[in-house]
Amino acid sequence: MSTSPDFLVELPLFSGPFRLLADLVLDQRMDVCDVPVAGITDRYLKEGLDRIDGWSLEEATWFVGVCAILLELKVGRLLPRPLPVDEEDLLGGARPDVVYARSLELAAFRRVAVALAEKMAAAALMAPRSAGPPKEFAHLYPDVMQDVTPEMLRAVAALVLAPPKDLDLSHVTSVGVSLADAMEAVRARLIGREDARFRDLIDGCHERIEVVVRFLAILELHREGKIEMAQAHVFGDIEVRWQGSTEDAPEAEGGSG
Repeated sequence: MSTSPDFLVELPLFSGPFRLLADLVLDQRMDVCDVPVAGITDRYLKEGLDRIDGWSLEEATWFVGVCAILLELKVGRLLPRPLPVDEEDLLGGARPDVVYARSLELAAFRRVAVALAEKMAAAALMAPRSAGPPKEFAHLYPDVMQDVTPEMLRAVAALVLAPPKDLDLSHVTSVGVSLADAMEAVRARLIGREDARFRDLIDGCHERIEVVVRFLAILELHREGKIEMAQAHVFGDIEVRWQGSTEDAPEAEGGSG
């Protein structure tokens, strides 16, 4: 399914239908870093709102899927790592949880860089005063230390050197699951059966973080080539089948009778 052919994009290096632009990037004939995904998305939404009929569900779904792939490729290019050989290494060279953590670090560095640039620009406009007041006006300035007493210094030192208060972390929920445990749980449920649905693999997960980690475990096993996933239609059940070797799979429960 493709998006409407009349959705055109205007870029410094490309002018034409968005579908052709996506094909050029996915075929590695155009650098994904030259594609402003955010700007294209804003224009796509604005054009959809201005149209009388708007974009259909199939067209919008295809557009979102392609933009997600372009963003994943761009994040892989921007992360600090050895240069990959091809675009497939960008998608499969790092674990999903590591990629997510690195993206958060990259966003934090960008915010710090903006804050430092603003402070440096403001400091560049300042000039320090190197000369003191004229001698004829020196007697007009009071002694700033004449009212300071040892008791005042002791009070200030007690306030500055006092140990910090205990930080209340009762509102923070600790993560009690790991990616390795989730991968073992997925392996244990897939071995001994022909296939399973995604909802069967997350059965027993009571917290949202457990579902997220279980989903990351499935993606990691798929990246390693140990499972195969299929989806018959959009928003349908995801079928998962074990493709790993018998050495990789856990022993079936119960054994042989």
